[in-house]
Amino acid sequence: MKIYDVLKGGFLVDEGAFKNWRIIVFVVFLLLFMITSSHNADRKVMEIASMNKEMKKLKSLYIDSGTYLTRMKMESSVREKLKERGLASPKTPPIKIKVTAKSN
Repeated sequence: MKIYDVLKGGFLVDEGAFKNWRIIVFVVFLLLFMITSSHNADRKVMEIASMNKEMKKLKSLYIDSGTYLTRMKMESSVREKLKERGLASPKTPPIKIKVTAKSN
């Protein structure tokens, strides 16, 4: 008989219904809070995944840029760029100039 009263909703309209309504409202509030927290956690997980993906792309770009810069600084690359501009390495080695000061 009790299960039938619960299914029929009799516990909501009898004399002690105010106690039941308070509990029901409290449980509904807890359920809404739990659902909201779950959605916020899911959103943060998606945001973290997106940021990790972006971080991997930026790290790859950083490594590629460093490699390109290293290649540009190599002596052979510098020589090729200078040849394009018409400059070449001298055929004779540089001469060291010594300056001696005479004492009076």
